[in-house]
Amino acid sequence: MHASLPDVDPLIAKLAAAMAPTLTPDTVIVGIHTGGVWVAGRLHALLGCKLPLGTLDISFYRDDFSRIGLHPQVKPSNLPFDLEGRDILLVDDVLHSGRTVRAAMNELFDYGRPASIRLAVLVDRGGRELPIRPDFAGLTLAVPAHQNVNLSRLDDGHLTLSLA
Repeated sequence: MHASLPDVDPLIAKLAAAMAPTLTPDTVIVGIHTGGVWVAGRLHALLGCKLPLGTLDISFYRDDFSRIGLHPQVKPSNLPFDLEGRDILLVDDVLHSGRTVRAAMNELFDYGRPASIRLAVLVDRGGRELPIRPDFAGLTLAVPAHQNVNLSRLDDGHLTLSLA
């Protein structure tokens, strides 16, 4: 079953509006591959951030790495700034168990000790296994455990959400 979810662009605009008053000129935005990078890129542009966008691939930091192995499309992380003492806005597409965010924080701390990390997600779907919550969420949904919320990017760059 595929269900229709709201358009992504208004959700990203809502996130940007909520985040804007909290950002400082030194705040950096870091997206988690893959969907989080897509959302972070849109937020970065909407917020007019001067510092470059950072990206994380948390494949090697996952706690299920030994079970699932290496994803065939591992991308390098790119953090073109010093994290030490910096305020970080970590962005992901869908927050579910919290394990992806935990892995991302572990990787960030390998690069330095940030002053703060705040979490922005396009969709908070519930089902947490770890005590992680978003500071900003575009949409909060109660999704049954057997279903997934997926963010896709079309060839023209348009982002869409689906429930499957």
